[in-house]
Parts: sequence; C-alpha cells; structure tokens
Amino acid sequence: MKNVKKILAVCLVALFAVGVLAACGQKGGDTPAPAGSGAASGNVNAPKHYIIATDTVFAPFEFDDENGNFVGIDLDLLAAIAEDQGFTYDLQRVGWDSAIAMCQAGQADGMIAGASITEERKSNGWIFSDGYYDDNQSMAVAADSDIKGFGDLAGKQVAVKNGTMSDQYATELADQYGFTVVRVDDDDMMYQQVAGGQAAACFNDTVVLQQNIKKGVALKIVEGTQNEGAQYGFAIFDAKNQELIDLFNAGLANVKASGKYDEILAKYLG
Repeated sequence: MKNVKKILAVCLVALFAVGVLAACGQKGGDTPAPAGSGAASGNVNAPKHYIIATDTVFAPFEFDDENGNFVGIDLDLLAAIAEDQGFTYDLQRVGWDSAIAMCQAGQADGMIAGASITEERKSNGWIFSDGYYDDNQSMAVAADSDIKGFGDLAGKQVAVKNGTMSDQYATELADQYGFTVVRVDDDDMMYQQVAGGQAAACFNDTVVLQQNIKKGVALKIVEGTQNEGAQYGFAIFDAKNQELIDLFNAGLANVKASGKYDEILAKYLG
C-alpha cells in the first residue's frame, strides 16, 4: 500500500512539473512573432521596408494633380524601382527642409525630391544614388516684366526655395548684381512672391519652371540665365542604409533598360 502511495505521489509531482513548464513556455521571449515581422517570424524572405521622405510640391517631380492625387516623376520612378527590386516603403510628404531633417535624425531612411548631386552636399554627409535626371537652374520673372537679365535686378528682391540649388545659384549672384535673396518654404510661395510683386524674380530648376508655366503660372524664363546644373539623385544620410542606395541603383538600371523610365518621363513631360 505504501508503495502505491509513493507511486501516486511521484506521478502527481511529475504532472505538476509538466504544467509549470507548459505555462512558462507561453510567456516572455517565447511568444510567437507576429506575421510579417521578417526574420523574427521565420520569414527570411519578407521584403525590405523603408521610410522615404519627399517634398510637398516640386512639379513635375512631386505635386497634386487635378484630382488631388499626389503624383510625379519621383513617385512613379520610386514605385517602379521598388517593384523591380522587391522592397516596400512608406512615403512621407513633409517638404524639402523636413525631408533632410528626418533623414539626418534617423526618422527616414532616404529621400527623393529632385535633389541635385553636388560635391558640397557629399561633403556635408549626403550619400547619393546614380543620377536619374539632368537639369539646371534658371531665373523667371512675371509674364509682363521688362527684366531681361541679372543686371536689371539691382536693388530688388529675388525669391528662392530655402536650401536648394536655386538658392545657392541666386546667392552666388546676389552681391555681383546687387539684389536681395528672400527664402521661402515651397515653390507655390515663391511664385506668389513674384506674382504679388514682393519679388522681382525667382530662381528654380528649369524643367520645374517650364512645367509650371505650361500649367498656367504667369511667369516667363529669362533667356541666358541658366547655369551648368547637375543630375538629380536619391539620397541617404547614413552609410548603414547603403543597401537602399544599391537597390535604387540596380532598379534604376533595370527600369531604364525596360523602357519604363522613358514612359514615366513622357507621362509628365510630354
């Protein structure tokens, strides 16, 4: 009888131990990872996901169409490259200055916003992709203006978007021609400065000016005011995101080879 009791006691202890182990297995770090969490869930083939910042308005590269949809060359190109390379992304429409700040703060992995590739920017921590579009900068004035060149700007104000190549171009000329540079946050504000008479002229990327004039902005480009320009590039600000640059470059090459790149340009530039 005592042996039977001992056997029963051992069995009860064993059952209790199994129950404790089962309960422990349901806690803490052993909780199954949620679906879509990549390697943690065992799904090593989950697509890479990035946060990418962009400008608010820089037609034809990013802008609202007549139906209120956010569209543009940069957006279509990024979508085509992501599809080709198999990565996903959240696009943050925050404006030029904020896009840079987000990347520098590690809140975004990269930015696409018609950013010109320059040695100065590279020295300040920008890491660029291969170039995806060539453009330069020009000066524009009101459609009825009699300004014919930089020499007519003495004593006047010129509007630019802060921190852009056009800002740099105008600033380089300001002392020589005696005008004052006024910096604003976006293209629309810049055009309003000229249309309202607060500024005698504005500087912007030539293709952007051309497209806005075509869409009805009452400006004209002053002939002979173009600079040498540069290529646009996708940019990161942290070398740990180099993989994103590599994906962009590989996708860009494929999109160009397939003819998709030319289709995108034709869609917006005609």
